[in-house]
Amino acid sequence: MLTTQENELITRTGPGTPMGNLMRQYWLPCMLSSEVQADGDPLRVMLLSERLIAFRDSNGQVGLLAESCPHRGASLFFGRNEECGLRCVYHGWKFAADGTCVDMPNEPAESNFKHKVRAVSYPCVERGGVVWAYMGPRSTPPPLPDFEPNMLPNSAQTVWVTQQECNWLQVLEGDIDTIHVNFLHGGASNDGRQRSADFVATDTDGGACYGAFKPATDPGMTYWRIAHYLFPFYSMAPPGRLGIRVAGICRVPMDDTHTLSFSMSPDAGQGDFGRTSAQSARATNSFGANGTGNPVLPNTTDWFGRFRTTANGSNDFLIDREAQRRREGGVGYTGITGIGVQDAAMTWSMGPIYDRRHEHLGTTDTMVIKVRRRLIAAARALAESGATPPGVDNPEVYRVRSGWVNLPNEANWLEATLDLRKAFVDHPELAGVAQHP
Repeated sequence: MLTTQENELITRTGPGTPMGNLMRQYWLPCMLSSEVQADGDPLRVMLLSERLIAFRDSNGQVGLLAESCPHRGASLFFGRNEECGLRCVYHGWKFAADGTCVDMPNEPAESNFKHKVRAVSYPCVERGGVVWAYMGPRSTPPPLPDFEPNMLPNSAQTVWVTQQECNWLQVLEGDIDTIHVNFLHGGASNDGRQRSADFVATDTDGGACYGAFKPATDPGMTYWRIAHYLFPFYSMAPPGRLGIRVAGICRVPMDDTHTLSFSMSPDAGQGDFGRTSAQSARATNSFGANGTGNPVLPNTTDWFGRFRTTANGSNDFLIDREAQRRREGGVGYTGITGIGVQDAAMTWSMGPIYDRRHEHLGTTDTMVIKVRRRLIAAARALAESGATPPGVDNPEVYRVRSGWVNLPNEANWLEATLDLRKAFVDHPELAGVAQHP
């Protein structure tokens, strides 16, 4: 349970808030590279409650500017993207991708006024099909995180985005709550498996790591699900074989009640050995029996018109009460088809920003508690002493993997999985290792 003050601190990310200031220390995924074309249409981007306009100039550079023209506040969304700049159509002022005013045609030719005016702009870089923005105070931004799912040769083809209509922390906490898998996603199963588990969690240089464990089917062995939280909003869930699975999600706040989820998964982590390709995963990203996700509607140009999901709060996530009553397959426990849809239904149903004064946390919420404490401590340390948050200057702390593994009962889980939890490492010895039943 959090106090009202703690809940406000940890959920609010707008300009000047403690958590907003913390998030602005990091590079933030903000759009797909494919969303902006050279000299193409400007794009409305809501990021940390700031209204921004993105465009790609004639040379291919992505610009991200504050919406309001610094002249008299007209929206640059209506601007002309031409000849290496975005021109406001109100009076013709033109801005380069870095915010420099390069033309001011309504001023006398001899005027140097354009050299005294800049649009608010944020640096952008592209990697793995994603445009990353830095909104922080440094003149030289920190390095990008070494986030393996965004750094492989096929990363640009295997990232997909959905919008969640609730606070970012609700969505993230669903990722680090592995016990719900046995109920929300597998509650219709009658296979007799133990649905409870014990939990341990530990701080890491980049955030926190947890292990959920219970007896394995083989005598003398323990089944572990090991996963990560990474500052400020990354999660790596445990489906798939530890050492092989490469996947992660970024839960990026658009504002305090809307979140963009960037799923980065060259190997989607489902199926045998956790190596089903992301293309195959998206092929089942439908409302069929094997659907895993939530298809998106065509984008519109409004502030919250990007990556909206087909199943959503307005249609009760397409719940089928008859299927729920009949306990049919993966749908039967909830009546909701698709793992991603089931997750969204739960996190959205808590309301736009859940009031955590009313919750009652148990032993399986160990990781949720730890992550909240880390976030609050880091935000306060930045506000009170200017302490750099974890991971900002250390991209290597993001070099981790998650997944399941069977270990001897007496094994120390952290020591025994040290190599398997390292990113960018091949494990040929795992070829042919059976998937957990």
